[in-house]
Amino acid sequence: MRPHTSILPKPLMPIGSRPVLELLLKWLRRNGIREVFITTGYLGHLIRSVCGDGNQWNMQIVYTQELEPLGTIGPLSLLREQLDTPFLVLNGDVLTDLNLSQFVSCHRRHQGPLTIATATRPTKMDFGVIDETGGCVTGFREKPELSHLVSMGIYCMDPSVLDRIPSGVPFGFDDLMAQMLEEEIPVNVFKHNGMWLDIGRVDDFLKAQDIAWDEQSPPAFVATVAA
Repeated sequence: MRPHTSILPKPLMPIGSRPVLELLLKWLRRNGIREVFITTGYLGHLIRSVCGDGNQWNMQIVYTQELEPLGTIGPLSLLREQLDTPFLVLNGDVLTDLNLSQFVSCHRRHQGPLTIATATRPTKMDFGVIDETGGCVTGFREKPELSHLVSMGIYCMDPSVLDRIPSGVPFGFDDLMAQMLEEEIPVNVFKHNGMWLDIGRVDDFLKAQDIAWDEQSPPAFVATVAA
């Protein structure tokens, strides 16, 4: 998304006349969420200026500020004292129609410490793919489209996960996953079949411009938005 993100953080990229983060916060509010923590780093002052304390959306927004980049999950270390019940974690540049009530119910039903919202995404290969056995070709597919289950950047976590996040050093979601898989800690998935856009991708950003972001109202949780 450069050069735009050199002057605007991705959560403030415009979708029509409104920033991504405003659409995301309104979606959270429609899903019954009132309390939000926004973790900020680069250009964080712009996010504070746009969103304020959340009163305009009948929400309460509290901010944290990274002095040094802490990765995708590391900023949660700044919220250890505040997050003492199960909570949601979202990337600040995603748009979706995910049903949060169903997502949270899935997390509670499995009783694991972490549930990942997932979507199926196709990937178009730019090459002919060869299958071989013992040096002989057994199959050939010309530029196939492969499907993968991918993380939507939306998670439901128990407070116990915070104990796995070090303080003051970069720590990504990949680091957390590697650690939990190595220790054979169960991690569950919730498969979403609806709309999901990652605004950090040019194709998704352009698709978002063609969607009518209405204010439909569906049916207390804490959400942490990583901006």
